[in-house]
Amino acid sequence: MQLRLNKFLSRAGITSRREADKMIAEGRVKVNGEVIQILGYKIDDEKDCVDLDGKRVKSDKGLTYLLLNKPSGYLVTLKDPFKRPTIMSLLPQMKRRVFPVGRLDFDSEGLLILTNDGELAYRLMHPRYKVRKEYLLTVKGKPDPSSLSIIKKGIYLNGKKTAPAKITQIASSQKRSHLRVEIYEGRKRELRRMFEATGYRVMKLKRIKFAGLTLGKLKKGEWRYLTRKEIDLLRRKVGLG
Repeated sequence: MQLRLNKFLSRAGITSRREADKMIAEGRVKVNGEVIQILGYKIDDEKDCVDLDGKRVKSDKGLTYLLLNKPSGYLVTLKDPFKRPTIMSLLPQMKRRVFPVGRLDFDSEGLLILTNDGELAYRLMHPRYKVRKEYLLTVKGKPDPSSLSIIKKGIYLNGKKTAPAKITQIASSQKRSHLRVEIYEGRKRELRRMFEATGYRVMKLKRIKFAGLTLGKLKKGEWRYLTRKEIDLLRRKVGLG
């Protein structure tokens, strides 16, 4: 397929298109052994060989992107020494190993992205890119407005303040409350710890959105490949598109 050289480098997980243009202009990129410094130069990603700084660049055909609806009761890890169930048991055997992007603890459920695109995964997880994640929480009791205000503004956990959170109350009673929470950080058990710090235990946690992607009709334990449109959306979110 014919495509621009900078787009090929971006899709391969190397860098953004803008940075790829700089690399091309600096003479760091070769196509079939010849240095190419022409911006807008097109290649055939099925026939041409591309090298960056003397190393072969593999096309994005070697990259895999999955979306899993993780059930509770599974660890987000590739292998557990204590033989507890992991998300890998929910996926088919693959030629290329994929890795989870971010965390969902054992008791949590919902949307989880897995990929072997290292650069994209790194950027999706890094707070600098402020990738939004949305959750549905069931909290024991009825959080008072002052407690929710503290969480919204940021709360100190282990001496470090959390980023501001957006909280919407869906329904509540004296026994439990249902909340929609949006954050862009991803520290270990962060949401559970934020609410526990204000005196409220999270009974259920489900991630429903990540960087604009949703679960759609995917049932618990089911997975699917991301579409090209979804992959391009993720890459644009973190400056790789």
